[in-house]
Order: sequence, then structure tokens, then C-alpha cells
Amino acid sequence: MKFFATTTKGLEDVLAAELTALGTRDVVPGNGGVNFSGTFKDGYKACLWLRTANRVLQPIASFPCPSEEALYEGVYALNWDELMTSQMTLAVGAKLRDSVITHSHFAALKTKDAIVDKIRDRTGQRPNVDAKDPDLRVNMHLARNQCTISLDLAGTGLHKRGYRRDPTVAPLKETLAAGLVALTGWNQTSPFVDPMCGSGSLPLEAAQLAGNHAAGLLSPDFGFQRWPDFNAALWKNLLEEAETTKRELPANLIFGSDRDKRSVDLARRNADSAGIGAKIRWSYSDFAKLEAPASQGTLICNPPYGERLGNEEELTAFYRKIGDTFKQNWKGWTAWVFTGNLALAKQVGLKASRRIVLYNGPIECRLLKYDLY
Repeated sequence: MKFFATTTKGLEDVLAAELTALGTRDVVPGNGGVNFSGTFKDGYKACLWLRTANRVLQPIASFPCPSEEALYEGVYALNWDELMTSQMTLAVGAKLRDSVITHSHFAALKTKDAIVDKIRDRTGQRPNVDAKDPDLRVNMHLARNQCTISLDLAGTGLHKRGYRRDPTVAPLKETLAAGLVALTGWNQTSPFVDPMCGSGSLPLEAAQLAGNHAAGLLSPDFGFQRWPDFNAALWKNLLEEAETTKRELPANLIFGSDRDKRSVDLARRNADSAGIGAKIRWSYSDFAKLEAPASQGTLICNPPYGERLGNEEELTAFYRKIGDTFKQNWKGWTAWVFTGNLALAKQVGLKASRRIVLYNGPIECRLLKYDLY
């Protein structure tokens, strides 16, 4: 059985390493995701354990699509009555590139029509559409007039870990945060510090990693749990196994700090929801006044870069202060800065030993490494 796990552009190799560690086969990184092979058990495990995947897709068909009619006919020809019942709800998402059909909303509607028409013709009833929480989410990908139809195993974005208390806050997405933690190469034994933690995405993902907490263990349910062929016994075993493999976190391993008290309070509540609140050391502090908890460790920060918060004139001085603080207070540490503003990054005033290109949504960013000898 073939699968495709999507991820943030730039994290394909990180995700491939995760899939290899899970024991899946034929792991091949691509553009924006990773192909792999396995059984339904591997698909379930991917949704439960992957930290950097946005979605796990199961391709079920691929066919030439030179016209609107070809799209409808190709989708209608599939055995949808084996994949869903008329009582189940449905949602379709579409992505297009270099094809005759150029409107994704139209393509999604055409795909949806073909599916519900097929179910109606076989059962006499049409399934309803539920865009927010469908029983079956279908992904339609059209590139150079070749259409691939896939089922979304999770049914929702895998960044929704289930621990975030305030969904209205727009933090660093959990899957990207997990990727940043992985890219630092943190050894999970020396201290990990985020001095600008916001609502806590980076410390929380570091704690989940160090504690071997399955990324999806707190998620309420996944789409595949509502499918006709769902194996409840297998899923129960996977959940029990994930619970038993958790590790206890040392008390002084992970630190989160921010000068904004509301952000730290929210981060603390998120950590409590994840069951790891007592193991992360939270504090309210300006970065320049924050003391290093040890002589060496890993520091990572995601400072504002003018896209949504602050402006460049104010932030120029702030980035210079980051560089000065690195030199004065964090000697012996490895520091990382994640930013979407290269002009501001230059104001840090230190030479980066590594530069990694990543994307935060549509924004091209850099993860910059500084060795603070």
C-alpha cells in the first residue's frame, strides 16, 4: 500500500528520517512530502507518531485528466461505495498545477459531484458534505493534466496535537516547531532553551520528543476511525503501546521564557494539557536578563520579523540586542534563530555556521546556527 506524507517545504529529509525510524518501506523524499509504503498499521502509526507531517495521504487512483469531463468520469469510475456509506459525510480539497483546469474550487466541486453521484446511483442516497469535520476527506491533486485521488487518513491537519488551549492565537505551527527542534540536532540530554517562547510551541515539541510522547496521542480522533474498514483492535493496541513507551523527563532539561506574561501563562496551560507542565521550567524575563541554566546547551528562538508583529525599525535594534546577548551571556552554547527577514538576521552581527531554508506558510525563512565559542 502506497502513502504520501506532506510536510513543510524544507523538512522533507526530517520527515523521511521519522518514517524510516517507524519502520515503513520505500521511503523517498519528494517536493513538499515523502512517499512511503506499508500496511494500514503503518498508516495508523504515521498519523499517531509523525511530528513533522502535515497530512498522511493514501493515493487510490491516478488517471489522465485533460478536461472537466475526464475529471468527473475518472473520479466516478472509482468504487466509492466500498470506501464510504451514504450516511457518512464528505469533504474534498484540490490542488492544481500546470493543467487545463485552473480553478481549485471548481475542481473540488466536480470531484465531490462525481463521488456523491456514484454513491447515489449505487445506494439511492447522497452523502452530505461537511467541510469542517468530514468522515472522509478526499484530496484531489492535478499536475500537468494527471490527476491523483487520495484519502486523507487523519482527516485534519496533524499539527493539531490536542494540547493547545487557545486556538485563536496564531503561534508557530506545531509540525514546523517539531522540525526546527529536529534540525538543531539537540541531544535530548543537555538543556534546551527558548527565550522567546510565545505560547510554547518549541519547548512543548522538545518535551514531546524527549519524553517519547506520540505526537497524536492527545488528538480526539482521526478520520480513518470513521471508515468502514477501520480496525479498532489494531488502533487500541497502538494507543496502548504509545502510552507504555513514554519516558520521564528530567526537571531541568527544557526551559521556556518570554517577556510577555500572558504568553507564558498560555504556554504553561498548554503544557499542562499535554501532561508535561511540571517538567518544563517557565519564566517571565527579557532575553537580555535571562541567565543560562548551564555552561552549554541548545538555544533556539523565533523572534518577530516584521511580517505581523512590530516594524523593521524597532526590530533592527532588537536583533542587534540578540547578537549582543548571545556573545555576553551564552558562551559555550549553540544558538539558533528562525526568521523570515534576512535583512534583520544580518543585524545579529554574528557569522552563521549553517543556514537552512524553510517556509513558514508562504514566507521563505532561514534557520541560522551560531556556535558561541
